[in-house]
Amino acid sequence: MTINFKERANFIWSIADLLRGDYEQSEYGRVILPITVLRRLDCVLEPTKEAVFAYLPQTKRLSPDAAETVLKKKARLTFFNKSKYDFQKLVADPNDIAANLRNYINGFSKNARSILEHFNFNDHIERLDKANLLYMVVKRFAEVDLHPDKIKNIEMGYIFEELIRKFADLSNETAGEHFTPREVIRLMVNILFLNDKEILTKKGIVKTLYDPACGTGGMLSVAEEYLRELNPDADLRVFGQELNPESYAICNSDMLIKGQNTEHIKFGNSFTQDGLKDEKFDYMLSNPPFGVEWKKIEEDITKEYEQLGFSGRFGAGLPRISDGSFLFLQHMISKMRPENGGARIGIVFNGSPLFSGGAGSGESEIRKWIIENDMLEAIIALPDQLFYNTGISTYVWIVTNRKEKERKGKIQLINATGFFQKMTRSLGNKRNEISDEHTAEITKIYGTFKKNEYCKIFKNDYFGYTRITVERPLRLNFQISKERVERLDEQSVFINLAKSKKKGKEGLREAEEGEKLQKQIKDALYRLESSRVYKNREKFIEVIEKIMDRGGLRSRLRL
Repeated sequence: MTINFKERANFIWSIADLLRGDYEQSEYGRVILPITVLRRLDCVLEPTKEAVFAYLPQTKRLSPDAAETVLKKKARLTFFNKSKYDFQKLVADPNDIAANLRNYINGFSKNARSILEHFNFNDHIERLDKANLLYMVVKRFAEVDLHPDKIKNIEMGYIFEELIRKFADLSNETAGEHFTPREVIRLMVNILFLNDKEILTKKGIVKTLYDPACGTGGMLSVAEEYLRELNPDADLRVFGQELNPESYAICNSDMLIKGQNTEHIKFGNSFTQDGLKDEKFDYMLSNPPFGVEWKKIEEDITKEYEQLGFSGRFGAGLPRISDGSFLFLQHMISKMRPENGGARIGIVFNGSPLFSGGAGSGESEIRKWIIENDMLEAIIALPDQLFYNTGISTYVWIVTNRKEKERKGKIQLINATGFFQKMTRSLGNKRNEISDEHTAEITKIYGTFKKNEYCKIFKNDYFGYTRITVERPLRLNFQISKERVERLDEQSVFINLAKSKKKGKEGLREAEEGEKLQKQIKDALYRLESSRVYKNREKFIEVIEKIMDRGGLRSRLRL
């Protein structure tokens, strides 16, 4: 499987070489990714393509909605294409490649077209055609077999993720914002579902899963695959929202092919345009971007916090503007099913949500609220260098409103930083990976819920603390001692006595006079060296002034 998907990913990647010179490297993804999606859809539709086109005349009397319903049945999928073209026929007519490609794209059913529009690929068709590249690119893609019989949906996800990583490297973008290493997702899914296996294996069980930063849909796909292996009769309905238009389109095209409801995947900012506002879910998974500031949406978030409090999503508090991680977690907690059914959340964080903010800060108040409501079940420290865009340490938080009896009032900490193997070849910053054996071992440590070398269990109140400020009077003392007189050489005011802003001979003369003054001051103080300690500033200043008066120094110092 691994060789299969990598071979195709590398072949698709090589097609980008055709764009060299006419496109900036940072633009390659805007061409290659949408055509990869088109080719995948083309291969999926291939078995029923002719049947759909042949039936088309019989739909002329039907309304557009009715015609779509009938053609979807003919395609035996949730989408179709009524154009006479496919990739092979597009290549057969090189002279009209631009017009025919537009015809082909417009032939998709409404749900598929709305997804493809997020690529804004129409802008590139004319540009590619004028550069005499469009035909060559389409021809090369026609040689790539992306049929589901050859490339499974999970493998197709790997291909998209590998392409995004490569394009992100070229354009200095952050690939980690788009997807999470699959072994990390598998670990999270294992732990999220572990104690629910009895429920999930029931015949006809229906559950929901949500990711508010779903990227290309990796977490949704892995969870769906896990549940299908566990119980083929189970129905996991996946939901998500994504801000990046290309990632959204890739995710939704995958949902389309698998027959999931594409209306469940929303486009936009989860905080300011919550597309699933009234929904509650059984499970939630997410890897929100690390350390991303939320200044652009500060007004909306602050308004909800101040006006709605706990009736809104952010009642526990607001984190610092430089890191919105806790906004994602509070958003997810607001979508938990009530306790009678309950919900479980798995979310990936860096170290910031664990440690940032002192007592009384926004972060501290959020942590306090989560722990006092007994929602934090476990934190798992992962190995470093697992992610494509960063080598920093990461942590999986498990949050739930339905802890098992033995876990109530307790938090489990698992040190899994040593559970990894080195990769034979690094991918960006990713040099380590969690093997299947490591995943099984970490899952077992979590499930056993016993203290050992890698696992600590604490009561909730162990993590509570209050910051106390102890104030006391300022304790100053003054003394004329050799040690303290010598410290004058470190004071800028004293040092400046031997400096002059003037140049030439006049400047040298003033500097020499300053040095003499410094010596006279120190000599006068040395003569009154004493072990006596003064506690009153005013009295000590009087003593110093008398010393300076005796030597005629006071006027020169302007005391």
